[in-house]
Amino acid sequence: MTGSGNDFVVLDGRTHALADWPVARITAACDRRTGVGADGLVLLAPEAPGTVRMHFYNADGSRAAMCGNAALCSTRFAARVGMAAGEMTLATDAGPIVTRCVGDGDLAEIRFGHLALPCAVPAIAPQAGERELFFGLVGVPHLVVLVDDVTKVDIEGRGRELRHHPALGEAGANANFVSAPTAPGAPWLIRTFERGVEGETLACGTGTIAAAIGLAARRHGTLPMTFRSWGGYPLVVSGQLAAESADDVWLRGQGRLVFTAELEGLE
Repeated sequence: MTGSGNDFVVLDGRTHALADWPVARITAACDRRTGVGADGLVLLAPEAPGTVRMHFYNADGSRAAMCGNAALCSTRFAARVGMAAGEMTLATDAGPIVTRCVGDGDLAEIRFGHLALPCAVPAIAPQAGERELFFGLVGVPHLVVLVDDVTKVDIEGRGRELRHHPALGEAGANANFVSAPTAPGAPWLIRTFERGVEGETLACGTGTIAAAIGLAARRHGTLPMTFRSWGGYPLVVSGQLAAESADDVWLRGQGRLVFTAELEGLE
């Protein structure tokens, strides 16, 4: 499945046991040359009526508490295979979130009820072309960098440096670079160097949320805010800003099934 270019191997937990997917098998499935190819692997299983458990792993086999685009894909998948219908609860390691399909196509929405506003990171000095840096937690940690032009960012170089910056702690953070719309009414642009993938991904849902509420809090824009992912697809963030938080935050984006298959030889 793909969420704006952020792609995943999605497994039906009713027929796949989590114990059968050790790190080596996850990385083999996610390998783009000898496996299926993906930024991560998701295993979904019914947990209670209207609730589906999302187990999420990065391409390197590390478990992550949350992934926005994986949640959008999981919502469409759960509805497609009958695990849940209509509005549902997705149980994640970052806590339960409410999700729902939008229309008959491939759109879905996920809701974060309450998020702390991103904060400044004075220990990280901006480089040429970087205007502001701020840090936010949306299930997983994100450093957001407001730049003059995301098309000119050295994602592999600067992105890797910031992803591992000591000021962000031992676990580091995803590094998200954003630049303002190029014309009135156009979307914001965003690119991400993602931990666990250890490279650029074509979209980052939770990073887009962190960027949106941070930019809105700093009066660079207002919610709802539309972003164009590096994969070319739109992600829309809505919500309400309070003094120290963002409330009733929703992310709308793609959760598209690309193909189904049987995996062989990935022991």
